[in-house]
Amino acid sequence: MLTANRGKQWLDPVLIFMISSLMFACGGGGGSDANQPISPVNPPAVTDFSQGVFRSASLYQNSCQTPRGAGYDDVAGNTEDENNFLRAWSHDLYLWYDEIVDADPADYSTPDYFDLMKTDAVTPSGAPQDQYHFTYDSEAWEQLSQSGVQSGYGVDWILISPTTPREILAGFIEPGSPAQNAGLTRGMRVLEVDGVDAVNGSSTSDVTTLNTALFPAASGETYTFEVEEFDGTNARLLTLTSATITQDPVPVTQLFNTSAGTVGYLLFNAHIATAEASLVQAMRQFELAGVSELVVDLRYNGGGFLDIANELGYMIAGPAAAAGRVFDEIIFNDKHSAINPITGASLVPTNFHTTTQGFSINPGSSLPSVNLSRVFILTGDGTCSASEALINGLRGIDVEVRLIGDATCGKPFGFYPQDNCGTTYFSIQFQGINAKGFGDYADGFVPTKTPVNPHEVLGCSVADDFSHALGQRQEARLAAALAYIETGSCPVVAATTRALATKTRRVTAPKGQLTKPTIPGMVMPTR
Repeated sequence: MLTANRGKQWLDPVLIFMISSLMFACGGGGGSDANQPISPVNPPAVTDFSQGVFRSASLYQNSCQTPRGAGYDDVAGNTEDENNFLRAWSHDLYLWYDEIVDADPADYSTPDYFDLMKTDAVTPSGAPQDQYHFTYDSEAWEQLSQSGVQSGYGVDWILISPTTPREILAGFIEPGSPAQNAGLTRGMRVLEVDGVDAVNGSSTSDVTTLNTALFPAASGETYTFEVEEFDGTNARLLTLTSATITQDPVPVTQLFNTSAGTVGYLLFNAHIATAEASLVQAMRQFELAGVSELVVDLRYNGGGFLDIANELGYMIAGPAAAAGRVFDEIIFNDKHSAINPITGASLVPTNFHTTTQGFSINPGSSLPSVNLSRVFILTGDGTCSASEALINGLRGIDVEVRLIGDATCGKPFGFYPQDNCGTTYFSIQFQGINAKGFGDYADGFVPTKTPVNPHEVLGCSVADDFSHALGQRQEARLAAALAYIETGSCPVVAATTRALATKTRRVTAPKGQLTKPTIPGMVMPTR
């Protein structure tokens, strides 16, 4: 989702299975039964609830069942106060506020009550319209969004099949991480974890062990994994111990010589604050090399600050195409048609940034640019939010975007994270549109040789290739992009590549399903 702010923007988190175990599962975006009232052992207090009548959220904000103490504005309250805050806040800012079923805050625990504060509508494909409703521990969210710090092994697990018979592969391995140091490499398949069958284990204890081990909530947790190579050979045991991981948002850049000229390749995994400096450095390298084409690998990029997507768009297109042009415009609900309810600024379109915004480089520095009229983007169902906003923003100014891979996750929405009582809430507050007024891609951008619908984009459908490292010339999606650049058409992809399963973006998991922790999508900073 997008998050709006004339200063820094992001896209909200995405409940997809292509997420990083670099992140730890705190808060969560679903999985609880929102229809179960709290236990009568602790009867609810007398409530001032009147259906359809809403007071200001400020009356309840920071009234907490467990105040955090010194340094915070928290005061003693109870669960009902926290729920009243969520009810009033959601009714004011939620994009589809009039589709929320108005329930008594006294009848639910706070996690369950927040699950109610969203629409039940579906997209044209039948998927939930709001798949990005979740929470994060506030302290953990601050660390993750500002510096990429999180607990884990440094591996992005790919759940090709989250239910039995499961298939769990290692996707991206963070350089220097515990996963890399233990010998884990891209494409390795998980067979067992601490003696639990990772493929067929179906008991409640099996699923709990697998979820706990794959997605550790803190540093210092140690588990034994039996893994094998992607081709099914060389099964062996690896011991992984979780640690505090600092994510490198741009871990790979490459230059390739082709018959069409020099091609730059950029693996971009997260629109976090530190990405600003890394992207500027990479684009300066490409600018000096005189690249004639660029491949941006966003297959595992779930989103982040929208302003960073904006900066990257400018660095791709250059001043002649982008300066003074609209990157995006955000639209709130009908209560806030003229003024941004968070910042108080007038709601006007946001142009492409020509200078840095101060995330990890001093604000106001001129951005480099490669001045390209076309860009190739490698995509998958882990390509979300700010990543999709980059695609949409460039298409809005007629930069030719060619997609290589699979359909993106479909998240044209965004939010401003809201802390209350130590939990940060993410609730869809706006939709983003490009300079042409387009933002209807809730079922994702789809690569195809023959686009018909607006969300279909010229390109090639290519399965993820776990037999090669990301950035290797032979990796299927990168190889397809390079072949397209040289020949002008999609190549025949080798049958050895591996397709991801159909997207499974569920808010609650069926019995026996592994559930990856929620990650951020497009987010707007509130500072």
